[in-house]
Amino acid sequence: MDKVFIKDLLVRGIIGIREWERKKTQDILINVTVFTDTSRAGETDDITYSVDYSSLAKKMQSHAETAARLTVEALANDLVKLCLEDEMVKKVIVRVEKPGAVRFAKSVGVEVERSRDE
Repeated sequence: MDKVFIKDLLVRGIIGIREWERKKTQDILINVTVFTDTSRAGETDDITYSVDYSSLAKKMQSHAETAARLTVEALANDLVKLCLEDEMVKKVIVRVEKPGAVRFAKSVGVEVERSRDE
């Protein structure tokens, strides 16, 4: 299975359970790998036969900036569902991180993996 990925999409949004986190936007780092078949797109050089990563990135950015979720788990699952709306996506791995959320750690987060048949 082929992979299309979006690496280190940095967005700003409300995320967290603490009172101050509900008032101030924070950095949210998103990484996504979608599993698809790119053979027809490769043969025809036609994007309609592949996942449009630009469109997908814009949808994820918009959702992450407006969802105001309490947990990274909820946001990651939202983004998984968003990716699976595209019929070309057979499986997806979404990683959502909050850089600097834990002292002495560069980042913390959650990685969720789902396939279309789950």
